[in-house]
Amino acid sequence: MSEQDDYCELCDLRKSQCIHGMPKPVVEPEAPRVPTAPKARKAAPRKSASSPTSAVATRRAPRKWTPPTEFVQHIVAVLEDAGGSLPAEDALARIEERVSDQLRPGDHEKSPQGDLRWRTAARKARRELVEAGVVSADRPGIWELKG
Repeated sequence: MSEQDDYCELCDLRKSQCIHGMPKPVVEPEAPRVPTAPKARKAAPRKSASSPTSAVATRRAPRKWTPPTEFVQHIVAVLEDAGGSLPAEDALARIEERVSDQLRPGDHEKSPQGDLRWRTAARKARRELVEAGVVSADRPGIWELKG
């Protein structure tokens, strides 16, 4: 073989160095994977309530604000007292009158959206009532019992 034949016509490199003169790599097909059963985890030993080692001291921080679930009964009561429907602002004002002594200090703080936290919680509670089918969401700005 002559030295001229040893060079690639496309890239002017020796055929042993260029990609055109090298044979394509042979790719062997992968063997199909056989699914394996997940490894069983070793269960942690259960500790009985009477065991002195299970009585780990855990403290829960007191809630800073009232959760939405605590407003549900007040929303229903306010709407029933009003005959079944109220404008949203009136409903929130009446709810505030009912729960003012039960609100926590954090409820009077503003949320990142700029609204009082208890009002945000009351609106979430109303949404839960809408999803449960107790309150209607047909008229914007009006809180209304279904039925």
